[in-house]
Amino acid sequence: RKSVLSAAIVTCLGFAVQVQAQDAAPATEPTATELDTVTVVGIRGSLKQALDAKRDADNIVDVVTAEDVGKFPATNVAEAITIIPGVTIDKAFGQGEKVSILGTDPALNRTLLNGQTVASADWFITDQPGRTFNYSLLAPQIVGRVEVYKSPEAHVDEGSIGGTVNIITRKPLDLDKTTISGQIGYLYNDRVEDGDPQVSLLMGWKNDADNFGVIVAAQRADESIRRDGIESYGTVTARNYAYGTDSFGSIYNRPTDWSVPANPDGSQPTLPPSCTGTCATTILNNLDAVGPNSVSAHYFEQQRTRDTISVALQFKPVDQLDIEFNALDVKANFDNISHSMFAFNGNAYNSLMRLTDATIEGGVITKASFENALVVYDLINRQATVDTDSYDLKATWNDERWFASTHLGTSKATGGTGRQVFGEFLNWSDYSYDISGNRSLTFQGDNPFLDPSSFRMDGGYANPWHTNPPGPDNWAPGWGGNIVTKPTRDEEKYGQVDFGIRLDSPVYQVRFGAKRREHETGQSMAGVSLAAIQGYGDATADQFDPRPLPGNYLSGFSGTGDLSERFTIDGWKLADYILSGDWLAPWQTMPVPSTFNDPSFAANTWTVTEDINAFYVQGDFSWERVRGNFGVRYVQTESNSMGWACGVPTAGQACPATAYVPTSVKKDYDNILPNVNVAFDATDDVVLRFSAAQVMSRPNYGDMSSYLWLGDQTLTGGGGNPELDPYRSTNWDFSAEWYFSENSILAGTLFYKDVSDYILVTTQDETHFNQSRGRDTVYSVSRPNNAGDASIQGFSAAFQQSFDNGLGVLANYTYADAEGDNGEPLPYNSKNQVNVSPFFENDDWSARITYSWRSKYYTQVDRGNFLVTDDYDSLDANLTYKVNDFLSVSLDGMNLLDSNYYTYAEVDGIANTEKLVRGDYRTGRRYMATLRVQF
Repeated sequence: RKSVLSAAIVTCLGFAVQVQAQDAAPATEPTATELDTVTVVGIRGSLKQALDAKRDADNIVDVVTAEDVGKFPATNVAEAITIIPGVTIDKAFGQGEKVSILGTDPALNRTLLNGQTVASADWFITDQPGRTFNYSLLAPQIVGRVEVYKSPEAHVDEGSIGGTVNIITRKPLDLDKTTISGQIGYLYNDRVEDGDPQVSLLMGWKNDADNFGVIVAAQRADESIRRDGIESYGTVTARNYAYGTDSFGSIYNRPTDWSVPANPDGSQPTLPPSCTGTCATTILNNLDAVGPNSVSAHYFEQQRTRDTISVALQFKPVDQLDIEFNALDVKANFDNISHSMFAFNGNAYNSLMRLTDATIEGGVITKASFENALVVYDLINRQATVDTDSYDLKATWNDERWFASTHLGTSKATGGTGRQVFGEFLNWSDYSYDISGNRSLTFQGDNPFLDPSSFRMDGGYANPWHTNPPGPDNWAPGWGGNIVTKPTRDEEKYGQVDFGIRLDSPVYQVRFGAKRREHETGQSMAGVSLAAIQGYGDATADQFDPRPLPGNYLSGFSGTGDLSERFTIDGWKLADYILSGDWLAPWQTMPVPSTFNDPSFAANTWTVTEDINAFYVQGDFSWERVRGNFGVRYVQTESNSMGWACGVPTAGQACPATAYVPTSVKKDYDNILPNVNVAFDATDDVVLRFSAAQVMSRPNYGDMSSYLWLGDQTLTGGGGNPELDPYRSTNWDFSAEWYFSENSILAGTLFYKDVSDYILVTTQDETHFNQSRGRDTVYSVSRPNNAGDASIQGFSAAFQQSFDNGLGVLANYTYADAEGDNGEPLPYNSKNQVNVSPFFENDDWSARITYSWRSKYYTQVDRGNFLVTDDYDSLDANLTYKVNDFLSVSLDGMNLLDSNYYTYAEVDGIANTEKLVRGDYRTGRRYMATLRVQF
């Protein structure tokens, strides 16, 4: 650190030396010789830049830099930063999309682009708009470096408890005068057994005066995604099998037997129990035992396309003034089709009363058999997009004694499901499931999964029962599926001013600033159910080009029984059939999707606005071997959660569309956030750091909304809570770093986060109108609540070394213990995380292998159960050959272990809870060959 005084002394000394040299110079001076500049590039150069940035920082920070222009060391920015200690990613669809830092929920971390908010949207229909950033949208070619701040500074935007990720794009004036970098690649997935092209181009130019430059970058990335797996959509208890769920059971509350005469008193006899003998004894002795409510053969296919264009302009009309403009435009398509074929053994009206045998081990119904129980084939065709536009203008005046800057920008994202077409086909069969070891489903007799003609849409029933054929006045329609739209939006506008003065004292700089942010996010949902009529809308699956699944379906899984042998149909042909209205009876008209066609659509339409004012003051100090900063940030937040609700609900009746009225819940709160960062250069090679800070994080937008969904069959649901308060935390961090040789480090960090008003999802009984049953019903509804205090504590250790023979290694371990004061786990917290990345590099070749492992972690509450993702490991590798200074070829391998992403339901008091599968998925190995040029 140089104060103004020290800089002046150095300048004077330099001037004196120059005068002395001129006095001593001969009359004719020899021509100066320009020395060659040695630039370290490649893996070692990237690691050196990252270590230099970490060592010079005043706070606790880790950095990943691009190995060269347009060559970030991964196809996904999130996957590139997993090598940083304490950074983990979630790979629900095989790619890193959500980042956790030091054991915290992704929503408790902030992602900035060049220090500012970048709007983000999700594509999957079940995702609620939140504060997480979808990293799959960002083309890595435009990234210069990524900084992960683990301790805050007052001048950096608030809103993070775990850490802040700042993605920094390249500046034109940092490049050579003309830079052209391009890549052509081919990405192959061994599960899809096909590949897609990848193309990118970056062009940079600056003038001879070195005061104006421009970078234009464009990328087109296509990728085919396929996810095979086994799913269950919830849990069911032995008590449900015995008594039913407000319906029929297999031992008691039996269905009416209409095949026999009435009793003398006029009542109709009921069917005998289906679960008798050992089956009944097992169930009645273990009424709280839990089993899957379905066993599904899951097949998901998606074609992703991402077009990215970015423009960066930089102008320095004088040395003191720097004007920057950055624009980013991302247009991505995420169209997807989900094929689920499953035994619905937990269905209230078609399966709970048909249990014939059961085995219970450790509180889990690991095996069960059924006669003539429901089997379902669901095909969901979704058209999904994510578009992001960001524009940012910054002007900075930087003089010897002071600096000032102003920052204006806007970022907007739209996404979600533009249209979902859902078709459902029903069948009945005898079957058994077994989850005691490998998850399997076995049919007694013919396998209906191979017979598309046996699956039919529900055409309803006659009313009265004996009337035929169907007509407008004598028929109750069935449910053949739905048409749904659920677009989302996210937008922020911001303005910021900063001012700083430099002093001739240990506190060498004091800076002040103010910022205004106006944010709006929300979603709207509309749709219509398919009221199918027998003989018109009750189509069979064989009408839609049935075909077997690929021969490698469920490869990597073993002992799946009849799950791996199944058909599928053409999802686009089914969508055309439904959208054309060919399913309508003569007296029906094509329904128009509307927000008020169903209470669930209205309850999932909401908007949240936030107006945020922030002010800060920060002092930067340096005195002998001690340096750092201290400051305080004051933040005012005003939020308004708006939605729809039934204005005058009537008990036992559905709420008509005309009765829905807008709702609004306003909140405002202030936060004072002091912090201090101290770095002590104990020796020339050892740096000790300390940080203490008050931080806050606002609730997820979806959590603070008024949304509500209900499962009429499972009697479960979920919703938001507009009354939520923000998270608050006191963070303590200490680290020690030993730079024992060039490009090497041994470091350790201790961290403790004392969190107040932690938000956890809890489940309560609520009464709502049940559309399928036509009456009020009690549901188990999961909602977020401020559940009290929580703590996150742990440590990380990191080692990095480069050897003279070209070999090197990075390795780190992180332990994070997080739980609420009620003992419940915190979302996305893995207690243990390991990363190991050896590499080799010489003049022509470079190679790198990265292995990552994280222990199991809880993600959310769904249908009354805690969902846990089991421990997960991944292996990636890269091999590059440098043909010459302008051309290189490389081969990347990702997910080389074809790791399975396994989630299960965790239930209190159940020993074998990991057997309660909710999803067991594999997405395939990915290989990418790339030809890269740079001039």
